[in-house]
Amino acid sequence: MPIDDNLARWSDISFETAFVVYLLAAILFIAQLATTRTATLSRAASLHRQLVTATSSTPGYVPVPERRAPSERLGRTGLALVMLALTLHVGSIVLRGIATGRPPWGNMYEFVSVTCAAGILAGLIVLRSEQLRTLWVFVLVPTLILLFIAGTVLYANAAPVVPALQSYWLPVHVSIVSLGSGVFLISGAASTLFLIRIRYLNSAVADSRVGQVVARLPSAQSLDVLAYKTTIFAFPLFGIGVILGAIWAEAAWGRFWGWDPKETVSFIAWIIYAAYLHARATSGWRDTRAAWINIAGFVAMLFNLFIINMVVSGLHSYAGLN
Repeated sequence: MPIDDNLARWSDISFETAFVVYLLAAILFIAQLATTRTATLSRAASLHRQLVTATSSTPGYVPVPERRAPSERLGRTGLALVMLALTLHVGSIVLRGIATGRPPWGNMYEFVSVTCAAGILAGLIVLRSEQLRTLWVFVLVPTLILLFIAGTVLYANAAPVVPALQSYWLPVHVSIVSLGSGVFLISGAASTLFLIRIRYLNSAVADSRVGQVVARLPSAQSLDVLAYKTTIFAFPLFGIGVILGAIWAEAAWGRFWGWDPKETVSFIAWIIYAAYLHARATSGWRDTRAAWINIAGFVAMLFNLFIINMVVSGLHSYAGLN
């Protein structure tokens, strides 16, 4: 099928516009984090609201509309921008698929784009509450880094995929792995912030500027639960993706498993996440030790994505780099 260069160009424009909107949203969430009240101030505000409620029962009292805090307004605006950016982002993926007449995840640029979109979608689902909204900074920053690398170093012009990828297994296998990898982004960020929060709030640096910023994050328990729940969702997805990849390998190469570098590191990452879930349910391991294992799993995913695809030669070397 011939490539539609016009649609491919609009796909690139949509991708670049989405990047800019994500960046604006990140700036707003940084401002929100900077203006968010700490737990002490929040309790004071809660007591003030209770006092106002009690006073409102006084005869002749005229209620004054309560204004939203600046941090709340910044957060709501940032969330609206994230939704707009995700719409543009998904649009760029769809346009790339229509332009090439194939599933739009046949090279590293497209795979990273789809994975980041999955991560943002997961964020919109799990970071709905006001308490967790400050975490958007730590989701958008790595997403922007990945998208920047995808749009520069990994960018590939719209073109047909190599013959080895011209299979119906491509949309099934890669889409499931992309979705699982995107959710693991949320999980890795949550475990990292969990360790940071414990480090700064249980030490002498709690009163420092960094400690004051960390105090504006959700509680350590909330971060730990978020990491666990997202891993519970992504772990079976990633495992199914690996299994489907093995089935595809048997159809394409005549064997289910050959210890190719990509297969090996994917299996190692899956084992690490299995160890995290086991540690999370084991007394004495469910706090910082489990969090470190979760972060190790995410590092293995990044190693698999960049080093294995771009540096190590193997049957899965389809980086699509120019």
